[in-house]
This record gives sequence, C-alpha cells and structure tokens, in this order.
Amino acid sequence: MHRWTDLAATPESLRPCVLTLGNFDGVHRGHKAVLSALVEAGQRLGLPTVAVTFDPHPVAVLHPERAPELISPGRVRDDLLADTGIDGLLVMDFTTDFAQQSPEDFVTEVFVRDLDARCVVVGLDTRFGYRNSGDVSTLADLGERFGFEVLSLDDVGEGERYSSTVIRARLLAGDVADAARILGRPHRVVGTVVHGNHRGRGLGYPTANLSADSLGLVPQEGVYAGWLTRMDLGDEEPDRTMPAAISVGTNPTFDTGDRRTVEAYVLDRDDLDLYDETVMVEFVDHIRPTLRFESVEELTTAMAGDVERCRELLTNIVPR
Repeated sequence: MHRWTDLAATPESLRPCVLTLGNFDGVHRGHKAVLSALVEAGQRLGLPTVAVTFDPHPVAVLHPERAPELISPGRVRDDLLADTGIDGLLVMDFTTDFAQQSPEDFVTEVFVRDLDARCVVVGLDTRFGYRNSGDVSTLADLGERFGFEVLSLDDVGEGERYSSTVIRARLLAGDVADAARILGRPHRVVGTVVHGNHRGRGLGYPTANLSADSLGLVPQEGVYAGWLTRMDLGDEEPDRTMPAAISVGTNPTFDTGDRRTVEAYVLDRDDLDLYDETVMVEFVDHIRPTLRFESVEELTTAMAGDVERCRELLTNIVPR
C-alpha cells in the first residue's frame, strides 16, 4: 500500500481510482465492510483503490475538549488499512482552514481534480465539508455532476451499529473480548520494550514493559490473556507471536506510585531479551481486575493462577 500526505504528490499509478473516505479509527468490522466493497468495486472497474483519511482526528482540531482517545492511531491504523488490500492511503492534514471547505469544494479538489475518482464507496453515515454539511445525498448529486459513481452501504452490526465509540467504551470497561468481536480481531497496542523496575523477573515472571509513547488505546487496568508479537521479526520466524499474560496498571502491591503501564509476560519464557524491540500486544480476554495484595507471596500465587488461566484461554486459539 502506498501512503502519502500531499495531494500534489499523488502517484499517477493511482489515478483514476475508486476511493472511500473516513477516519477509520480501529478499522473495525463496519469499516471493513466498506473497504471490502471498495476493493470489489476496484476489481469490477479495473481501477486502483484509495482510502482518504485525516490526521489529526477532526474532533481533536474542532473540539479538542471532546477529542476521543484513538483506538488505533498513526501507524497502527495504517497497517490495519494495508491489511485490507487497498492500493493507496491518502492522509490529509486536518486544520481549521481545511474545515472551512464547502462539501463541493472538498469533492472538487480532492476527489475530482487530484484523485480522478470514478467511483466513491461510503457508509450511510458519511459526512464531509464545512460543519459536516455534506452527506451521501450531497455526494450523489456531485457524482452526477462530475461523472463518478456513488455506492453507499447500510450500517453493519449485530444488535447495534459497529462504531469506534462503542469499541472505545468496551475497552475502557475492560471488555476486550466484546471489543474484539466488533473489531474482528483482538485490540492491539504497539510500542518499544523499555526497562522497568525489573520486579517481574525477581518474581519469576519477567515482563516486556511498553514505552509511555506506545500507540493504541490502553484498556482498563487489569490482567488480560493475549499475544505478544515481535514486529522486527519476519512473519515466518519462530518466536514471532507468543501467548502472554498482560498486566495494565500501576503495581499497587508495591505502592510506589508507578505510572500506568502495559507489561506482558510471555508464558513459560524467561530467556527472551526484548529490550528496544518494537512489539505488538493484543488483548484477547479479561482475567481479573488489578488488586492490591498484602504480601509478595500472595501476589506470586495470584500471578501463577493468572498464567494458568491465560494458558487455558489461549491453547486452542490461533493468533490472527
């Protein structure tokens, strides 16, 4: 997938194209339905497929006090989009000036002039232009005027519409299993492994501590079953993706005022040196809330139980 940020630098190989528009936070099953339809339209018309998105998130610019914590920011979102099979990703700089564009000006400049869109695939809730005044009806009218087809998809969901807002609420409540159902995969956080307090190693459970600038919404404090993937290794290399017990929290038993961290213990492995590696931690299921234990012995007993529970949950699951 080719990623670019400057309209003037649009590759000729991606013009004309079939395109879609959205924030794609989380790249959940609703997004994937649109992206799948995009790829199908591209195959039907024999044209490359392009997704148009924004950075920063529009709400962070227009209403920073209401800005959501992103589920899959930056490269995490971009990697997920690449996995859908699209050919190009245009990431546009969202500014207050940009937000003043009328729907017609936006479509004329981006869709028609620079991308030469022949088909636009969107969800029914798509909004664009000044104060989100453009909708699917607006897009259909502009399509008739400028000669591009518009395909709009109904909402997708089981009992409720799949949305980034719903996923965010599930993660902040610790319900990573239901978040995974809507995402179509486990939620992931990506970061560099850094040195921590080394308490885990002293207790017999050495953990990979993710850096404070890791990408991805961190779920509610607690212990989770999941996977650790070493992003610097090739897909076919051994020890690339391994089962893990994941802790999110501040280590309350030691009462040291630590910052909230994500740390993962790879099950039954004390021989790994992961420092400075980029890793992806994926959350499969919630094990228990974060607890304060009265002694180190109580803590290690609980950790042994956590590891066993993780092993039971992950044994028959194949990582995605």
